[in-house]
Amino acid sequence: MKGNAIIGQSGGPTSVINSSLCGLIQEGLKSEKIENVLGMRFGIKGFMKDEIFDLGKENPQVIEGLRQTPSSALGSCRYILKDESFPLIMKQLKKYNIRYFFLIGGNGSMETIRQIEEYCKKNNYQLSGIGIPKTVDNDLCGTDHAPGFPSAARYVCLSVQQAGQLAQDMQQVDKYVILQTVGRDTGWLAASAALAKKNESDAPHLIYIPERPLSRKRFISDIKECIKKYGWVSIVCGEGILWEDKSFVASLRVQDDFFDIEYGAMGGGSAALNLHKLIHQETNYRGEFQITESLSMCAIDRSSKVDLEEAYACGVKAIQLAEEGISDVMVSINRISSSPYQVELKTVSLEEVALSTKIMDNKYINNQGNFVTDEYIKYIKPLIGELPNYSKLEFIKSEQ
Repeated sequence: MKGNAIIGQSGGPTSVINSSLCGLIQEGLKSEKIENVLGMRFGIKGFMKDEIFDLGKENPQVIEGLRQTPSSALGSCRYILKDESFPLIMKQLKKYNIRYFFLIGGNGSMETIRQIEEYCKKNNYQLSGIGIPKTVDNDLCGTDHAPGFPSAARYVCLSVQQAGQLAQDMQQVDKYVILQTVGRDTGWLAASAALAKKNESDAPHLIYIPERPLSRKRFISDIKECIKKYGWVSIVCGEGILWEDKSFVASLRVQDDFFDIEYGAMGGGSAALNLHKLIHQETNYRGEFQITESLSMCAIDRSSKVDLEEAYACGVKAIQLAEEGISDVMVSINRISSSPYQVELKTVSLEEVALSTKIMDNKYINNQGNFVTDEYIKYIKPLIGELPNYSKLEFIKSEQ
């Protein structure tokens, strides 16, 4: 099947999503089955508005530079397709003779591809629809991890490690520091902060994730115990953590006006801010809260080498799959070994991935629900890479 290919980016960006885009463009331009490699500006919304561009006319050096460029170069959107969307999409596919359809995104993006591919089948239009995984949350099913997650995890680790140095030195002023990560349904990213801990007294001391509902009483007990033991406490939490009654710790989280038309990120209140207030109320200590929001999605200076390489490889693999006539799948990463680290690229059906969420396995979470196990450290370590070692004074008491 010969025709044009089109590429889009959906949902929140990552530090390496453009590396996947680069792989798709460069491999697509070499393909004998693909006539032109097109790009949709601002995702499927731009596609329907005819914001379609010829990526083959871009400067090759600019395309190569995407491998080290953060955020979403094509522009992104969060949009749930409506019944009236499909005839317009079909019109655009035919207008541009598009036979290969690629989206780089998360589970919402995979649902978009699945629906379009299914609609084309019902209307006898030959289209190969392939998804390229992307998410900092790491909540995609069918893959060991998603490109974007390792770099975001490295960002979190470095932030916690460096903020921990500050908090430890400032413990006479502030007794606690809370860093909130993105992750509305899962704790993969918050949990990755554990790799920053090299010694028992290092940050982080406590990690709270959505998979383990939180008891107010137990939470305050954890805080007091750490302060008594270390003189201060470092806490990391995911934005979507819950109380035992299943209410959000970020109690101001509400269903906004865009809930039914967009695959959205979590909005509303802040878990870190509310935990900060609770600790102050219960202990009268001063403390800090740090909410990075989307910074972990675009910090190319903190990207993981493994992540950049795998993101690019996933883009290349998607083109190769399309050339083989494969459709209705997402590229997946299958881990063969953690030490030495080795993976292979495979596929998973879009149906398995679309709108599904991969939560953290129990084997990765300690019994108290406030930290990770050694199994998780083994899982995350090869993805993040080496972290810096900082000097620590021994504080040898003067004899004078």
